Amino acid sequence: MSGSVEYRITHYDLVQGALEIQYIEEFFGEFPRKKTAAEIVRRLEGRAHLILLATAPLPDDPGSIVPVSFKVAHEIKVPETEPKLVDLVHRLGDYVTFQGRRVLYTWIGGTRRDWRGKGFFRALTEQQELWAIEQGFDEIVVKTKNKFYDMRGTLDHLRFEVVQYERYAADNAESKVYLSKKLMAEMISRHRSAKTVVQMPV
Repeated sequence: MSGSVEYRITHYDLVQGALEIQYIEEFFGEFPRKKTAAEIVRRLEGRAHLILLATAPLPDDPGSIVPVSFKVAHEIKVPETEPKLVDLVHRLGDYVTFQGRRVLYTWIGGTRRDWRGKGFFRALTEQQELWAIEQGFDEIVVKTKNKFYDMRGTLDHLRFEVVQYERYAADNAESKVYLSKKLMAEMISRHRSAKTVVQMPV
C-alpha cells in the first residue's frame, strides 16, 4: 500500500500543533485520558520537538480533507526534570545511553480507526526518522503496550528493536514494551512511503 499512495503530512509549530493534536485525539475512544493543548505545550516548550499530522479525504466525501493520524516526539534531556521522563530515563538506563547523545522520544501518536492498516503510521514514522537524522539525533525510543499489535508490527518492519519488556501480571496485553532504533543517514534510502510534507505556518 505504501508505494501506491502519496501521504499528505503537515509539520506544525508548537502552539498550532498542540491545538491540532487536542482536536484529533477527540476521535480516539480508546485513549483513556486525552491530552490538552496546554499540556502538550508544557511538555514540549524549551526542548527540540516534532509535531506531525497526516490528512486524507473522507471516503464518502473526497472533497473533505480530515486529520487521520498524528505523531508527537521530543528530545529527552539528561538530567531530566519532568517527573515522567525522569522515570523513563531510569527504566531505560541499562538499555539506552542518554549521556552525550541526542535521544528522541516518541511521546504520543495514533491513527483513527477507519484509516488504520493503510500506511499512515509508517509514513509518519519515516518522516520522523528523516527529521531526527537531519537534526543530529542518535536514537529514537518508543513506549507502547503489548496489545497494540498493528503498531508493534509496523515498528518491527521499520527495524525498531525491543530493549525492555515490563510484564503486567494481571493482563499481559497491558504489558509495556520499550523499543529503540539507532539512527544512521543511510536508513533514509530504505523508506518506502511517498510523502508530501508541508511546514506550518507557511
